[in-house]
Amino acid sequence: MKKIINDPATVVADALRGMALAHADLLDVQYDPAVVVRADAPVPRKVAVVSGGGSGHEPLHGGFVGRGMLDAACPGAVFTSPTPDQVQAALARTDGGAGAVLIVKNYTGDVLNFETGAELAAVDGVDVRTVVVDDDVAVRDSLFTAGRRGVGGTVLVEKVVGAAAERGVGLDGCEALARKVIGQVRSMGLALSPCTVPHAGQPSFALGDDEMELGVGIHGEPGRRRVPLAPADSLVPALLDPILADLPFAEGDRVLLFTNGMGGTPLMELYLAHGIAERLLAERGITVERRLVGPYVTSLEMQGMSLTLLKLDDELVELWDAPVRTAALRWGV
Repeated sequence: MKKIINDPATVVADALRGMALAHADLLDVQYDPAVVVRADAPVPRKVAVVSGGGSGHEPLHGGFVGRGMLDAACPGAVFTSPTPDQVQAALARTDGGAGAVLIVKNYTGDVLNFETGAELAAVDGVDVRTVVVDDDVAVRDSLFTAGRRGVGGTVLVEKVVGAAAERGVGLDGCEALARKVIGQVRSMGLALSPCTVPHAGQPSFALGDDEMELGVGIHGEPGRRRVPLAPADSLVPALLDPILADLPFAEGDRVLLFTNGMGGTPLMELYLAHGIAERLLAERGITVERRLVGPYVTSLEMQGMSLTLLKLDDELVELWDAPVRTAALRWGV
């Protein structure tokens, strides 16, 4: 295992210390329990938007804490759900008196621990609404979930709901908006190589040099099937076609196309894949109105990519374009 770390047991805390220094104008980081909070929290009379999950997927979620997106993120150990006391602490630190929306990826541990954290916060007097993102069309159930996994669509939910909360939309409106985005977003990914979790010290799965895992999750868990490596002109439709068929998307739809890298894939290859996806969508009469390309939901150093499509309307376009200032996303400010 080759990694720039000291001790696998302290890798998350060590990374958080560096993150706090790198973005001191944006973030306030506490370590016991670990929570990343926007520097000006709590914002009075604003709905708090909180998310989190296992570390190793950076910049998700801590990289999206800041004005116009998340009020707080709960970082668990690598590929491990945060604990309920982290969730409770995040809600306490961000409670501005207007309630909170918890955005949770559909992994069994995440769902259970966030729900428990929400119950603890409710005892403290915080009105909490929980929404679960389940956008991965690859498999109905996985090793880690009942139902579909939550993957790249989580970024889009966080951006849209964060923008609405920043504008003063109330708790009911923010929750409804989150459910609307979850209902209109779909994703699928592939892996070309495994990653190595620091405390495991060995690759999380084995792939031959001429193989790829199609429909993989963000932890390297198995997908639809293992297939021979193919050129990009074949890889991209292998991801895009199941997404298009699932909602289904149709001619005349307006979409946001998110081409995501898993951590070990260069931006050159992501742009190459994005170009193919845009061409295929145009051939189907689907208009790409907004785009996001880059490594935003990663799996440590895993090579691979995912595609996410969100069906847009004027409301979602306006909220996507709204100002955001975080470590990983920044425009309009």
